[in-house]
Amino acid sequence: VGQCGNQVGCRFWDLALREHAAVNKKGVYDEALSSFFRNVDTRSAGDGPDIYGGKICSLKARALLIDMEEGVVNEILQGPLRDVFDSKQLITDVSGSGNNWAVGHKLYGCQYQERIVEKLRKAAEHCDCLQCFFVIHSMGGGTGSGLGTFVLSLLEDEFPEVYRFVTSVYPSGEDDVITSPYNSVLAMKELNEHADCVLPIENESLFDIVNKIHQMINSGKLGSTVKQNSLVTSSAGTTKTAQEKPFDAMNNIIANLLLNLTSSARFEGSLNMDLNEISMNLVPFPRLHYLVSSLTPLYTLADVNVPSRRLDQMFSDAFSRDHQLIRADPKHSLYLACALLVRGNVQVSDLRRNIERLKPSLHFVSWNQEGWKTGLCSVPPVGHSHSLLALANNTCVKPTFMELRDRFMRLYKKKAHLHHYLQVDGMEQGCFSEAISSLSDLIEEYNELDATKGGPRTDPSRLKIAV
Repeated sequence: VGQCGNQVGCRFWDLALREHAAVNKKGVYDEALSSFFRNVDTRSAGDGPDIYGGKICSLKARALLIDMEEGVVNEILQGPLRDVFDSKQLITDVSGSGNNWAVGHKLYGCQYQERIVEKLRKAAEHCDCLQCFFVIHSMGGGTGSGLGTFVLSLLEDEFPEVYRFVTSVYPSGEDDVITSPYNSVLAMKELNEHADCVLPIENESLFDIVNKIHQMINSGKLGSTVKQNSLVTSSAGTTKTAQEKPFDAMNNIIANLLLNLTSSARFEGSLNMDLNEISMNLVPFPRLHYLVSSLTPLYTLADVNVPSRRLDQMFSDAFSRDHQLIRADPKHSLYLACALLVRGNVQVSDLRRNIERLKPSLHFVSWNQEGWKTGLCSVPPVGHSHSLLALANNTCVKPTFMELRDRFMRLYKKKAHLHHYLQVDGMEQGCFSEAISSLSDLIEEYNELDATKGGPRTDPSRLKIAV
């Protein structure tokens, strides 16, 4: 939803196709493809049935693209991915939401509600086994934050049983949208209430990662073993030929996060991790569903024969600040739970060994000392021998939310820009006070957990079962 959501989504589908193409050499529509794509016979008018078994006819992404400003969607439709989305999967308007959450949520939400629900139902009907929804959006703008969170509440109403994963891009302090603190805090209240799992991603972290990779390449630190093109940040080898856009490198990192997250749903593995298991195992309290993600490795090895960074190094990297997609340091905060998704030829024993090695340096909450969830997918990302995605439910997200609250209060104390929001039908000043108290409550919940850190480790008493 929104400009950022659609640009990230576009990179995701591009990389997903490349990943399947690398594995599926025969061009057969297989189970891996069917999880994210339909195989449609384009000759039949309207919604033809999917074709199972046999050759790929025409792949259609199981996706819905929503933006109230049609520029980005039109660009996708003129680009190399135009055949992956059909016109029935798009909802656009022309004017945009003007960086105003209220316009996206209240105005366009009401206006487009029926159309969105109808298209969601259509997409869901084509699934044999609907596992979860992914909402990709940004927090700082109008459509992504406003309409994006509106779609989230629609999903809860229409499909209450289906998990809702949200990938939210948080604005940086030097954001070019003056009203982004308002939009973000208003959106946060909706995420608190309607999401099952949120993967917050900060623009600044992505920017840092991209810069670091460029510095390493330019300083020659990576040596001859590394291609100039980082798999994570460049679009080399994808269907793109045009000039790269400034955000492509950053969006590729998010797309890679989503690829790793969904790899178990698409490919075989000795320890399969269902997406729903992530929420089930990593979210002990309904509101504390914000997961910090880190990704490794961040560049491609040119020659697969070069011994890749030792596995153990990869695990250490995943817990270092340089690889986090949000500026936070989980190592010095409290873990509620942690998930490791490994891709490539890795043994369960390697996983166990590394968890045991890292455990002493990580602070886990007293009642969940064994809070590790692991997944192994045997198909590595293109150009790598292994990769690792770590998802931590950790109190280190608190500073991000506190900073957001401070930026909100700086504007709100002066009532700056409020009139733009209040002139939208259905928007009242109460919405602002509710949103900021929702955010403060969330911060307080993290504070209470942090207060337990460093206390004596008491093993909970076991239930005694009468024989």
